[in-house]
Amino acid sequence: MHHNGLRTAVLLGAMSALIIGLGAWLGGGGALPVALLAALGITGAAYLFGDRIALTALRARPVGEVEQPTLYRIVRELSTEARQPMPRLYISPTMQPNAFATGRNPRKASICVTYGLTGLLNEQELRGVVGHELSHIYNRDTLISCVAAALATMITFVGYVAALFGGSDDDEGPGFLGAVLMMVLGPVAAGLIQSAIARAREYQADEAGAFLTGDPLALASALRKIEMYGRRHPLPENARLASAAHLMIANPFRGRGLGRLFATHPATAERVARLERMAGYRR
Repeated sequence: MHHNGLRTAVLLGAMSALIIGLGAWLGGGGALPVALLAALGITGAAYLFGDRIALTALRARPVGEVEQPTLYRIVRELSTEARQPMPRLYISPTMQPNAFATGRNPRKASICVTYGLTGLLNEQELRGVVGHELSHIYNRDTLISCVAAALATMITFVGYVAALFGGSDDDEGPGFLGAVLMMVLGPVAAGLIQSAIARAREYQADEAGAFLTGDPLALASALRKIEMYGRRHPLPENARLASAAHLMIANPFRGRGLGRLFATHPATAERVARLERMAGYRR
């Protein structure tokens, strides 16, 4: 938690520095206030409504104990074991097996699973996935995800601002070529930042979730199944779903070609190998 707090502060500092640098580079008196207001709005929306944005992207709806008794029981038992409040439960009609957690703290947290996941995993494997998602909540990973998403959005915004206000080739602006480069490289940098943060979080949540459930091999088995069946039912790579992709337990897209560069998750084989080592398994 302390490390994630530090990372959040660093990301916010980087965002502020980026805004100031943009204003100085563009050289226009009105550019910096506009960028500052946009950054505040984006950050505030990500912090306050990031969970709703992610749930809406997957068309998730609330689910209770009557509809999903096994899932509800698993979440309640693990939350009680961790001495933490029970998160709200949501289910998405998506047939691709996946799950994610969101919310800025344990009292405001939610866990969402897809129909594909509930139909694919047995109870032990589902318990492993829930433990993984609860670990994201308890480690405040969901908070840093919101901040990372805001930073990524801001970098993309910088590119468009540069394109709009930086068309001249005088000494006070970035020039047309610089503006085009910012517009092209901005989203690339945003994707790399989001990917690097998400990959580190997944390893940590795998380990913490395995400790919580006491069954690393159950999560390893779940990850294998999710990987195998997810390839058959990938999500369409659009902007609406991309905003929530880094939250999910496994990459929801095919990740072919250049998509591998922006993969928000480490390789499943490496995650499984780490979990097997936790269980004392040796190949």
